[in-house]
Amino acid sequence: MTDSFVTERHERLRADVRAFADNEVRPLVPAMEESRSVQHELSRLIARQGWLGVTIGPEYGGMGLGHLAKTIIIEELSLVSGAMGAMVQASQLGVAKILHFGNETQKKTWLPAVAAGECLPTIAVTEPESGGHVLGMQTSAVRDGDDYVLNGRKVFVGNSHVGDVHGVVVRTGPGSKGLSAFLVEADRPGFSLGPHRPAMGLHGFSFGELVFEDCRVPAANRLGEEGEGLPVAYSSSVLYGRANLTAVSLGIHQALMDETVDFVSRQHRYGEPLSALPTIKLKLGQMQSRLMTARLAAYHAVDRLDRGLPCDAELMNAKLVNVEGALDSARAAMEIHAACGLFTDRPIERHLRDAHHIFAPAGTSDIQLLRLSEMALGTNKGQWSEKFAVSEGEMAGTP
Repeated sequence: MTDSFVTERHERLRADVRAFADNEVRPLVPAMEESRSVQHELSRLIARQGWLGVTIGPEYGGMGLGHLAKTIIIEELSLVSGAMGAMVQASQLGVAKILHFGNETQKKTWLPAVAAGECLPTIAVTEPESGGHVLGMQTSAVRDGDDYVLNGRKVFVGNSHVGDVHGVVVRTGPGSKGLSAFLVEADRPGFSLGPHRPAMGLHGFSFGELVFEDCRVPAANRLGEEGEGLPVAYSSSVLYGRANLTAVSLGIHQALMDETVDFVSRQHRYGEPLSALPTIKLKLGQMQSRLMTARLAAYHAVDRLDRGLPCDAELMNAKLVNVEGALDSARAAMEIHAACGLFTDRPIERHLRDAHHIFAPAGTSDIQLLRLSEMALGTNKGQWSEKFAVSEGEMAGTP
């Protein structure tokens, strides 16, 4: 199904990530679930494998393997731990803003550190009052000599509590041309974190609050020109966010399938395994069909992104199909497990909780459908993937 996309190099990468996840991440999952605390050390260990640099070119110390390779890395980590898959996908959002909007000095400063696992970047856009409405943000930056002074709050920031440099989109003026983006180091005076709040799932991952109180940031930390923050916010979400979250959903979906197949093969009713029952076979068949469709949609979308082809619609559809498919399969898995699926000694209930976390970021399913309808009607306002086709295309074909 995916042979036309996946090369031998991709499969070697998959084997490496899977072995690491099984040996280094899986043994820690029970403790992560029990403590529900941020996994600082494990996040750093994963970063040191060099995988955060998968889309960073070799000239900056990265792997230069592109978005399909990135998808495979996130998918395989999420198969074992949705939280750690989410950690890598959130870091990739931070990579995107530097790759596409950073100047040469910023790239040379940050990208080698990210590729080496010495720096975890983030992207911070969402605010308490405006939510996902980017133009409604109020966090401000005011020019003061060679600095900008930031005030306000950002919420639901992936890797908030492990991030070293935050890509923050703030308001520097009115309207859509009044947004600007900055790189804000986590140790800057005036910057602080809200308390970590454990959530329903993704235990070990942090997606919390950043607080800016007269936080001074050098003008040299600005990404692009003043007033160019809107493309930073939108492109990070459209090109990277949807693809990355698709990969997390895909890994969770595969985990649901694997656990359910194992369960029905070992559990017996009426003197034979559950897998022999026609009703169970039907549910498994539906799960397998959804999983195959989801993987094909995911790989097809990022393959087009790697080749520099227009793919906004494919990325929207990939997130829609993968999120909805994983949620549907999670329900089917719980129905098959029945009461057994409710206990924490089985991972099914964890996968179900984790799957729900992927629904809202980078647009809910309703948002994806609305945007897809605009594509069908021809009322969309261009494609972000076309705007970045040259830089993405230069990275294509390296695996």
